[in-house]
Amino acid sequence: MVVDGQILRQKAIDQWTRDLPVKAKRGDIVDCNGKILAGSKGTYSVFIRTRCVTNPAQVADVLSNILNVDYKWLYDSIVAKNRSEITVKSEVDGNVIDSIRSFTLNGVYFSVDNSRVYPYNQALCQTLGYISSDGNGQTGLEKYYDSYLRGEDGEILYESDLTGNDVQGKSPHYQPATDGMSIRLTIDSDIQLICEGELQKAMEQYTPKSAQVIVMQPSSGRVLAMCQYPSYDLNDLPREDTERLLKEGRNSLITDSYEPGSTFKVITACANVEEYLKNNPKAYSPDYVFPSSRYRVVGGRKIKCWTTHANGKHANENLALALNNSCNPIFVDIALSLGKNTFYEYVEKFNFGKVTGIDFNGEATGMLVPQSAVTEGDLARIGFGQTIAVTPIQLASSICAAVNGGVYYKPYLVEEIYTDEKTVYKNYGVETGRVISEQASKTVAGYLKNVVSEGSGKQAYIEGYNVGGKTGTAQKYQNGVISAGKYVMSFVGFFPAENPQYLALVIVDEPIGGQYGSTVAAPICKNIFQSIINTKKVKQSV
Repeated sequence: MVVDGQILRQKAIDQWTRDLPVKAKRGDIVDCNGKILAGSKGTYSVFIRTRCVTNPAQVADVLSNILNVDYKWLYDSIVAKNRSEITVKSEVDGNVIDSIRSFTLNGVYFSVDNSRVYPYNQALCQTLGYISSDGNGQTGLEKYYDSYLRGEDGEILYESDLTGNDVQGKSPHYQPATDGMSIRLTIDSDIQLICEGELQKAMEQYTPKSAQVIVMQPSSGRVLAMCQYPSYDLNDLPREDTERLLKEGRNSLITDSYEPGSTFKVITACANVEEYLKNNPKAYSPDYVFPSSRYRVVGGRKIKCWTTHANGKHANENLALALNNSCNPIFVDIALSLGKNTFYEYVEKFNFGKVTGIDFNGEATGMLVPQSAVTEGDLARIGFGQTIAVTPIQLASSICAAVNGGVYYKPYLVEEIYTDEKTVYKNYGVETGRVISEQASKTVAGYLKNVVSEGSGKQAYIEGYNVGGKTGTAQKYQNGVISAGKYVMSFVGFFPAENPQYLALVIVDEPIGGQYGSTVAAPICKNIFQSIINTKKVKQSV
């Protein structure tokens, strides 16, 4: 009695009482402006306590008709009395419960479910994630922040006799549920819906394998939008199609890697400019004119430019023009001249080859050849975005640092966790360190502005706004060899170039009918920026 007193008391309570659960209300997930992205509605579960039923036929008849369940199964389950409690149906609307209550059926009880509702259906589905049938976070932010969101269930205890019947005259004991906390995201639903609309158009126009976009605030690491297709409706999950749910439910912007191609040339340019400012003799000056040959020979193999260099198009190129024209050989020259020790110093500063630390499960590290194993040929190709794989969130965060003044911010999705009474957690952003000087960042941002106004990124140009950016067209590999005609086309853009407030990375995988990142991804980025300008009333650049 002394040693096991607590255990024995609990067993006695279990024998003397019957309980009905009171589900805690799951916390809301809202966007940065307070708009609900994931909420709860008051639904109910219907139970039968078989020993308390006085008219099995009536109970089975009423519930089978109102709830659309099988009469024979229900009646047989009641009269068999081999189960003390039967769950008839869950997630039943309140008006249906009112109809059942009007019949005053002995032995029929109700408990609150609080079903999950996603007002924007498929928007942000891979980031929000979903919950399991028992109300626990299963994927996405629903899982990552589940301990805050789910709350603590309560219960209603009824005193009962040995046969399980309620003891007359005894009032039930009510233990209230503790509702979950709510979380406020960095996501802006206005920008998210803009991205959703543009990617839907891209899917219809190019029928690619997938299309993705991230929009970030370069000065803080806040993720303003995360969108990818194909997707599904969070209010109508394809739970019966496990393969589709796993494939389309994965947030590949965070969990998957791809070869970035020419968008990575921004990092190579940053390394060169910073080293030049440090008076490193191995770095090229802004005025240096590179050899105009279409290829370089590295390790006995030719590394070619994407174009033939006909009609002198790539003649007399300095670094700025090399970015404009996206000339591969020049970035080979830079990587080899800096050498693997110096070049890898910048690759690691910009956080490649490791996770960014974003608040999301399953983040990938990308793929980076270890510095000790990298060959001259590897180094040459990494310089223009081959022989390296990155996650989209890695690349977007690194370009933010390249153009925001040179500071790397850890990307994040949740800025506040709160209850009705107080704020439990606040994220102000984490500055992880300076990667390049402010002067180098300003120089590179200026180069990238010229890429849009004069070079390969012209289809992202917006009159009156200083947009900067870089195109990317990466070949895909299958079984270790280049897969003919298969490309990942991308564009990373930002504006205004002199003080970036918005940065977008657009990725389109194997579009049909599109030729380059400049012709497929850049126009999508332009449309997103134009809609942001219109929606947020962004003033023109001075």
